[in-house]
Amino acid sequence: MKKTDIHLHLQNQKGLMEMSSPVEEMIPHLDELGITHGVLMSISDDWNQHNILSVQQYPDRFSWMCHIDIDGNIEKQIEEYKSKGAIGIGEITHNLWIENEKIQRLFAAAEKWNMPVLFHMSGEEGFSYGICDKPGLTMLEDALKKYPKLKFIGHSQTFWHEMTGDAATDTESRNQWGQGPVKPGGRIPYLFENYPNLYGDLSANSGGQAIMRDEDFGLEFLHKFADRLFFATDMVNVTMKFPLGEYLDRQHARGKISTEDYEKICWKNAEKLINRQL
Repeated sequence: MKKTDIHLHLQNQKGLMEMSSPVEEMIPHLDELGITHGVLMSISDDWNQHNILSVQQYPDRFSWMCHIDIDGNIEKQIEEYKSKGAIGIGEITHNLWIENEKIQRLFAAAEKWNMPVLFHMSGEEGFSYGICDKPGLTMLEDALKKYPKLKFIGHSQTFWHEMTGDAATDTESRNQWGQGPVKPGGRIPYLFENYPNLYGDLSANSGGQAIMRDEDFGLEFLHKFADRLFFATDMVNVTMKFPLGEYLDRQHARGKISTEDYEKICWKNAEKLINRQL
């Protein structure tokens, strides 16, 4: 079955990302994985320009999200990049608290221009890249309330760590992949249940482990929120291995994931996003 990867890093210009594979190597690798289309992430203006060129060169294989300089004219940038085909803003890596005025201006402009935001989350400023929230994700919940028309696509260890009710609260632990059975009361299930503008990027071992760590819980979560979850990898080169794709295939073959849910998660939700119908 085909897949669309909504979180992919690509480069064919020297120096944009160390250890990355050029497009000429990445496309055959994507073919091997059954990934027919990828959404390219941008984390700088250089990446914006590179991804625009990549999409122009391979329009059937790639779409892209843009990086926004939050110290510049945010609305002008969004208008420009949206006119050049950007389908969202991401991967947002600004290392500021979500409640910071600059992040709030970014969210307000993204909502106005109907541009989904895909964010990496960190546990605190200065610890790791990504917008920051406290344990329990109270700032994210405030943003979900404040910008109800803005589609938030969550990603990273710190975000998916909150899947379980016994989530650790120290910054280092919040930056680890989830392990073991999921306990009731997790903040991620709560936020998904209560805020229809929250979506999930299942990329890397952060999103993948959130689903695979507890099979019964993970399968139930996939079914319950199948309309708001996206298959993704977060690959930057052809040597990276993430087991979620094979896991989804295997569970579908076993009848544990319905064809309807499988197709939504693997490509139909992404297709709506790319076509700006989400």
